Amino acid sequence: MIIRIATRKSALALWQAEHVAGKLRELPEVSTVELLPLSTRGDEILDRSLQAIGGKGLFIKELEIAMAEGRADIAVHSMKDVPAEIPDGFCIASVLERANPFDALVSRGSISLDTLPEGALVGSSSLRRQSQMLARRPDLKIEPVRGNVNTRLKKLDDGVYDAILLACAGLERLGLASRISAQLDPRDMLPAAAQGVIGIECRNERQDLRDLLIQVEHEQTKLTTLAERAVAARLEATCHSPLASFATIDKDTLSLQSLAARPDGSAIIREQISGSPLNAEALGLELANRMLDLGAANLLGIAAQ
Repeated sequence: MIIRIATRKSALALWQAEHVAGKLRELPEVSTVELLPLSTRGDEILDRSLQAIGGKGLFIKELEIAMAEGRADIAVHSMKDVPAEIPDGFCIASVLERANPFDALVSRGSISLDTLPEGALVGSSSLRRQSQMLARRPDLKIEPVRGNVNTRLKKLDDGVYDAILLACAGLERLGLASRISAQLDPRDMLPAAAQGVIGIECRNERQDLRDLLIQVEHEQTKLTTLAERAVAARLEATCHSPLASFATIDKDTLSLQSLAARPDGSAIIREQISGSPLNAEALGLELANRMLDLGAANLLGIAAQ
């Protein structure tokens, strides 16, 4: 079988696509794996926030068009960039083992969250990161920063920002772990749903691919991803949402935390739940309902449910 992978053109996206390609090349059913690098609107429009141009779905739409038109068989995504609702006709057929799920503070020098100077300018385009950072350090100034990892690092190095916030997984995958000034504790910065997870998307009708891709799936990551994304789906999470959810599994117990906040960090709701990993999605739904009972709809700016 020949498999064509649609991917974004950034260094991180290409790394992830090559990582998936390596896994697939190990399967006896696969003869050839080819990459189809594509430019997406999310990559091209860098002078406006994601919220202003339509959200994180802009990073995957062109990849889905390539699959629909038969130019690609699968697409590889950072799961935290995949909207909670998958378009009709597509599915996430497999997820790989999760990498480092936490967030990184990147600064010039060994600066921690506590030692950032008062009033420091921090770059982040994530309302989730912004709200938690301001809740912890309300004196800081948060401004958007767009572009790929290397573009953001250059802006930091050029003095545009005093620090920036990035995902540890992306830095580590690109060999840039040395740039991490501090890995942020989830008590200070709860991760995004499925942060650090690589997902493989295909068309629903491609049962041949779905049967193949299940061979490279990581079961524990599948369950934590289901739980976290269930929270996001129930709370109608978009790139506008200062919402976090994070699950871990220890033996036969899945523990799930979620956080909703005002963008300025002035109010936060945090709740947790635990239960059987086999009930991952139901646990996520129950936790989301608890968050709604506590007033999460008001913080997230969604209709009361």
